[in-house]
Amino acid sequence: MSMIRSVAVECAKLRNQIDLDHAASLPTKLSHLSGSKLAPSQGHNGFAERGVPIWQLHATFSACPRLPSYPGHPGAAAVPGAMGPLLLVLLYPLPCVSGLPFYNGFYYSNNPNGWNLGNGHGEGIFNGVKLVVETPEETLFSHRGANATLPCRYHYEPALLSPRPVRVKWWKLSENGAPEQDVLVAIGPRHRSFGDYRGRVRLRRDGERQVSLQIRGLRLEDSGRYRCEVIDGLEDESGLVELELRGEAPRGVVFPYQHPRGRYQLNFHEAQRACVEQDAVVASFEQLFRAWEEGLDWCNAGWLQDASVQYPITRVRQPCGGLGLAPGVRSYGPRHHRLHRYDAFCFAPALRGQVYYLEHPEKLTLAEAEEACREDGAHIAKVGQLFAAWKFRGLDRCDAGWLADGSVRYPVVHPRPNCGLLEPGVRSFGFPDPQGREYGVYCYRLR
Repeated sequence: MSMIRSVAVECAKLRNQIDLDHAASLPTKLSHLSGSKLAPSQGHNGFAERGVPIWQLHATFSACPRLPSYPGHPGAAAVPGAMGPLLLVLLYPLPCVSGLPFYNGFYYSNNPNGWNLGNGHGEGIFNGVKLVVETPEETLFSHRGANATLPCRYHYEPALLSPRPVRVKWWKLSENGAPEQDVLVAIGPRHRSFGDYRGRVRLRRDGERQVSLQIRGLRLEDSGRYRCEVIDGLEDESGLVELELRGEAPRGVVFPYQHPRGRYQLNFHEAQRACVEQDAVVASFEQLFRAWEEGLDWCNAGWLQDASVQYPITRVRQPCGGLGLAPGVRSYGPRHHRLHRYDAFCFAPALRGQVYYLEHPEKLTLAEAEEACREDGAHIAKVGQLFAAWKFRGLDRCDAGWLADGSVRYPVVHPRPNCGLLEPGVRSFGFPDPQGREYGVYCYRLR
């Protein structure tokens, strides 16, 4: 009781001396208390050791009334007789109680102006910031022996100007009666993997707030649903990623794709639609990396399946990242799904049908080209189908032709004079006037 009385008296004295605008300096101002109040060697934690958290002293100090003064004893209470100590004990805690915040293990301020316990930007850990975890809705597909990246990133609403320390946990959900499996736990740069995942997993941190899981050497039992959980100390949020494994790597070809209006016109969702419209899907990082190993060189950045933006360079040059970097897949990291705009890297599977150049006596407009393919029992070919025919069927033609998206292209397997650059590939004339009669058409027919 003597401690409570002493703290209350000292609190009230200091309340008269210190402006409320400097209330945050209370622990320093209280450091002169001694004896049963607070030993100098204890610092401000002396109160916490006696069961009085320092935040409670802060709140108590702010709410305590000023002591009345009387001549000769400024700042001290004029309480007559032997009732003085008892009244101080009973009365002083009461007006302070209303100033104490609700406490349930964390501190939540009900002060409309708040006490900023954060980084000076109004981003304290008690300011009601919402944590959001983003994972893809679609199932990811891979094959045994490959490497896979399970995308996961997080952000705050409203956005923060500086990072917070977080704890990240990945685990595989229970299926068919099997128990849940811990996969990885990470705090800062330190991480620990578990069980069959030990040594095969790590966090991919090539962008801000990127906590995607990379798995090397996929096994058939790795197929399933994984949960990505982010904990920032006050709250936790999680997202689900589904991984499906197939027996062998799907055969396909990666190709860059631009919007008809030109370079860097697609946000992530538009890139997904654009690839699907060309009989393809957005490529994964592993597919782009494999294409780079096979020689794909492209200087424009494009979306990948995990919503990161990257581009492959085999020939180092100044406009493509500068001369100081080695060849490789360059990364811009994850980008905003709606606000940022780039090209796309699409992945087209091996053909089930046939792509061919339609022999026609005249050059055609785009509408005439579509009709000519229909009359031949086919459809005008899509970009992904033309790339797949070039890659897997050896389609080699030096005649430029219309495709379904309104572009004009032609495939070259064996480079030769007057047939474009001296490298194999699919040449593009861009998106000419659809009313022009300068080109033929490539058609696609199911066998």
